[in-house]
Amino acid sequence: MSRITEVLQQCRASGRKALVTYIVNGDPRPEVTLAAMHALVAAGADIIELGVPFSDPMAEGPVIQKGHERALVHHTSLAGCISLVGEFRQTNRETPVVLMGYANPLERMGYGAFGTAASAAGVDGLLTVDLPPEEASKLKQELAQLNLDTIYLIAPTTTEQRIASIVSLASGFVYYVSLKGVTGAGHLDADSVQQKVTEIRRHTALPLLVGFGIKDADSAKAIGACADGVVVGSVLVKAMGEATDQSCEDICQRLTEITASIRSGLDSLS
Repeated sequence: MSRITEVLQQCRASGRKALVTYIVNGDPRPEVTLAAMHALVAAGADIIELGVPFSDPMAEGPVIQKGHERALVHHTSLAGCISLVGEFRQTNRETPVVLMGYANPLERMGYGAFGTAASAAGVDGLLTVDLPPEEASKLKQELAQLNLDTIYLIAPTTTEQRIASIVSLASGFVYYVSLKGVTGAGHLDADSVQQKVTEIRRHTALPLLVGFGIKDADSAKAIGACADGVVVGSVLVKAMGEATDQSCEDICQRLTEITASIRSGLDSLS
């Protein structure tokens, strides 16, 4: 059983809604990320989603795009992300870490080399935004051999036939993109999300987490009412961007405040 599956099963058994928090490795400075990961866990995050900086992050809105840009100034790489997870594992063996990124760095490193290095470092799963399931069979095979989960996105426009195809390949959890747009968009419609979540659940027993547009306790609570958990990113990356010149401690304190508030909103559903 993967670490992701174990944690999400524990959440489901206890009635806890899972909270996944996303930050970009190297943003706003490389020395901040490790401390930020630990702060997020202490504030109530169940899974860390670590963004792999990329020059053309097409699924991201302006906030996270700027986070990628800040990280790339420091030459943050896929190999560096894997190494950072290894550092995180020196003191945290329980919290799952999912790398979220784009295909180009992965193709350059090679699937086999990536899988071996990621597994050794303690990475638990991979979400490759621009690699559709039809083209990911070789990657999935490499990762499955190493007990690494492959996370796929489902959009509001995804047909029911395609939903069935996607979830048949997924492991760990299914990530539903709550709106038609990029990360950080503000037009979240909880009723539409609930309808789509119900449709997806007809095809899979995997935990269903919802992201994009969730930025505070109220939006997390509204979506958590129908999902197994939520993914929160832009509000955290925005806070880091606004605190670029502040100390690591001050940045982590701000992340703690945001995450604890969202955690409280989710916990009110129990």
